[in-house]
Amino acid sequence: MKINKYFVAAFASFVIWGFFSLALKPLKDYPSVDILFYRIFFASFFLIIINVLFRKKALATDFTIFKKMPQQLKIQSLILTSMGGILLITNWFLFIYAINHVSLQSASFAYMICPILTTILAFIILKEKLSQWQWLSVILCIISCAILSYGHLKDLLYSVLIALSFSFYLITQRKNHQFDRFIILSIQLLISSIAILPFFSNFTAAVPTEISFYYLILIVVVLFTIIPLFLNLYALKGLNSSTVGILMYTNPLIHFFLAFFYFKEKVNTTQIISYLIILLSILIFNERYFFKSKK
Repeated sequence: MKINKYFVAAFASFVIWGFFSLALKPLKDYPSVDILFYRIFFASFFLIIINVLFRKKALATDFTIFKKMPQQLKIQSLILTSMGGILLITNWFLFIYAINHVSLQSASFAYMICPILTTILAFIILKEKLSQWQWLSVILCIISCAILSYGHLKDLLYSVLIALSFSFYLITQRKNHQFDRFIILSIQLLISSIAILPFFSNFTAAVPTEISFYYLILIVVVLFTIIPLFLNLYALKGLNSSTVGILMYTNPLIHFFLAFFYFKEKVNTTQIISYLIILLSILIFNERYFFKSKK
């Protein structure tokens, strides 16, 4: 595969997301709900500013498309967009909570099983077909989860919940393809901000007064939310989704190494075996890309 600017953009986005824990760990003394609320509010604000100032043409195009759509399609699009917002903030909350209060390994494992779990759901819900190699990969993934669950049921539970929330987000948004993806994301976060605003005072602690909190939240929003999203969307202009999907494994692998070498989380033989099986399942699942024969 020729490495071009689109490949570099996709790879860079997942590398950035891989180091997300470095910004989240210093925030571990703050409630996960607080981090989630401020991330959503700040991200919504910046995304709206970006769309209004720099993406007026895309906004006008999507508005025209929406006006011309049949009423049933309009309702379906609104439901899918709202559902996507709920699933996205659920995934963000579980991810933040897992990193700060469970283990970095649980977050890492979640995004290693996410692509395969998404494929299973696509098979069940969207009736997408799986090859024999992909079914073998799925079976290996289930075996790995069974091994990991032995003595680490809490980690496995959070891994599956994180992966499920993101998988369902991807599944629901596959049908929500009529509009610009970045605008859809902006609307989803805006809806999420409005939905959680009434609960802000009841579920959050006192408004943080430390400058360091807002500095770190700003890093989370700009460096680990907006920039990688821009890079990812840009990459999809020149790469197919399968290639971008393979590159997504860069994210959990970086999490995995950070957990062991930087944060010094303990590892045992059972966990090593389960991760090795997952890596094997990834290779098998994508065997047509890794071992494609030349015609």
